[in-house]
Amino acid sequence: MDEACSRLGVRPQTIYAYVSRGKLEVISDPADTRRSLYRAEDVATLAKRKQAGRKHETVATNTLFGAEPSIPTALSTFVRERLYYRGQDAVTLAGSASLEEVAQLLWDAEQAVDFSCSTRIGKPPGRVAAFTGLATLAATGHSTHGRMTRVLHQECQSLVGQLANAFGAHAGQQPLHLRLAQGWKQSLQVAELLRTAMVLLVDHELTSSAFAARIAASTGASLPACLLSGLTTLSGPLHGDASGRVKALFNEVERQGEDQVIAHHLSTGLPLAGFGHHLYPDGDPRAAALLALFDPPEVIRRFIEKATKLTGLQPNMDVALAALVTHYGLPDDAAFGMFATARSIGLLAHSLEQLGVGQVIRPRGRYVGTMPEKVGER
Repeated sequence: MDEACSRLGVRPQTIYAYVSRGKLEVISDPADTRRSLYRAEDVATLAKRKQAGRKHETVATNTLFGAEPSIPTALSTFVRERLYYRGQDAVTLAGSASLEEVAQLLWDAEQAVDFSCSTRIGKPPGRVAAFTGLATLAATGHSTHGRMTRVLHQECQSLVGQLANAFGAHAGQQPLHLRLAQGWKQSLQVAELLRTAMVLLVDHELTSSAFAARIAASTGASLPACLLSGLTTLSGPLHGDASGRVKALFNEVERQGEDQVIAHHLSTGLPLAGFGHHLYPDGDPRAAALLALFDPPEVIRRFIEKATKLTGLQPNMDVALAALVTHYGLPDDAAFGMFATARSIGLLAHSLEQLGVGQVIRPRGRYVGTMPEKVGER
């Protein structure tokens, strides 16, 4: 008994329960009829199952809270603090690639991708129009099951094009970044900046929004439902809407001056939104690439320089995006609109990739609440 309890890490009462359930076979001790022995094979099997259970619990916890292991993906990864899309450096791609070309790469599409869209949005452009339109499509969309990949690619194209229109893109046949620039009444120079920024935002490995989209895709949900799952997760201030916090910080800087804002945050221990990134300890290469292409307003430039010097933290992509929106006077929701439209390409890529797995993602719960006093027997 003692050896079995020690091997399994349980009390004698649990051993008796195992016996009653037929999980342990009892053998009489030939040397002492008052003692019971338990088959070594049964004890070993139970010990192995318990260890597997502990491993599953650890895997579930680690998967949900950011440690290894994670869901396998061939879409994007980080190597030496650089972001890669299917093995190609994202910053290098952003130098010339269109969003359509990056989508073809991530979706592994045989045909060229076309985000042209003639659908005109009746509501004022912005996230309300984007989410309500996508919700309608999700409610009426078809399951991904039993559909050819090329058909799914066509639907992906349409979804991204309609989403861009909902954020104010001009309806038409031109590349997506040009349609957005036209809709926001910006020059070709700004259109190039939009293209660069959005290519840099297309994917970022397994983010919480990508995980949400994958969960929906694993159930066979429609593509608009998968995209809506991802984008609602993206909308949180700790994820895709983080640039909104930076924009609010910039507004403080413009009203009070950079010195006062920085001093207040440092004296109160409040982190400066948009500085530092755990994946890029030495600086976000995406932010550096974008900020090198334009000159932010002088007060914002001084703020970034002083904040970096005093904290040792480099500006991340949220700062670069907010600086771009501020400098060129883009619509209030433009930062989130660019992020959401660009990342929709990645979210759909994750959804498509998950379809190939063929299994429902179903993490296990670890109950930590009050146990029932009495459990009825079956």
